[in-house]
Amino acid sequence: MKYYFVMIQEIVQQDIRKLSKDDLALALVEMGEKKFRAKQIHEWLWVKGARSFEQMTNLSKNLRENLKKHFVINAVTIDKVQKSNDGTIKSRFRLHDGHLIESVLIPVVADNRFTVCVSSQVGCSLTCTFCATGRMKRVRNLDAAEIFDQVVLVNEQAMETFGHPLTNIVYMGMGEPLLAYKNVLESIERITSPDGLGMSPRRITVSTAGIAKMIKKLADDEVRFNLALSLHAADDEKRNEIMPINEQNNLAVLLESLVYFYQNTKNKISYEYIAFQNFNDTIEDAANLAKMCRHFPVKINIIEYNPIDGAPFLKSSEQNIDRFAQYLKDRGITVTVRRSRGRDIDAACGQLANKE
Repeated sequence: MKYYFVMIQEIVQQDIRKLSKDDLALALVEMGEKKFRAKQIHEWLWVKGARSFEQMTNLSKNLRENLKKHFVINAVTIDKVQKSNDGTIKSRFRLHDGHLIESVLIPVVADNRFTVCVSSQVGCSLTCTFCATGRMKRVRNLDAAEIFDQVVLVNEQAMETFGHPLTNIVYMGMGEPLLAYKNVLESIERITSPDGLGMSPRRITVSTAGIAKMIKKLADDEVRFNLALSLHAADDEKRNEIMPINEQNNLAVLLESLVYFYQNTKNKISYEYIAFQNFNDTIEDAANLAKMCRHFPVKINIIEYNPIDGAPFLKSSEQNIDRFAQYLKDRGITVTVRRSRGRDIDAACGQLANKE
């Protein structure tokens, strides 16, 4: 009988981080607690990043025990950490239901820039041919709190390892952020709010493989963060070959949505462009890309390809990448060539796949 009661109690427990501050206040009153405690608990959860009730040391022991009876905190925990020779740190996190995700800390110490690349889904449904995550089945979207936890835990890593907090966040890990739209935006609200981590939205970039209607929704919702399009080819035939999503969201449709986004937000837009040997790294490809840069200010990030098992692509040569970049620069386009980081621990772009 006692075992039966415990099981019922566990079933009705709610993740406390799914409650707003007002809802939490009402729940506390129903529990016989003081309403004002909601502010303290909210601060522990979203400002201090507490992942257990025991950490809430300015609450009485009785209140903490009462909270544990009614609520759970489905906190993300560290499962495995790998350190690259170049200083990059990859973390594999375990979720409350046992699923695994990965995040990457990318330090550029000379520039005092410390970026975390966070995941937004368990797996991915887009099947981009060059991406290890795309070969995984999409299991579910991450909750806002699970994305938030990645930032908190990696920030702790940055402080412990480099003595410096995170400066930037990129939603470029596992999954397609715009297919986890509600939770991604809620996580950014928690991260940027004065009642949260207080980070500037201008230091946050959300990357998408290209879902036009959701890009327009970002504009309608008046978001303040930056947007990156994982482009990788500037003509439809080639993009269809490597990114099946392009068949429903071709370049003309995407360009229209990006123009709409820029006109309505004036937020920064960048194109991510992985260079594949003898596929998209010719001057003709550069010319096609340049045409896509005429409609609004845009930055091009040319990325070295990181090979994955079974993919039919090779990394473009440095000579080809430099020639490609120079063609764009000569036309007044802002270009950065991003050399791979964390390749030796499968932490580089396109390599996240929960490998042992």
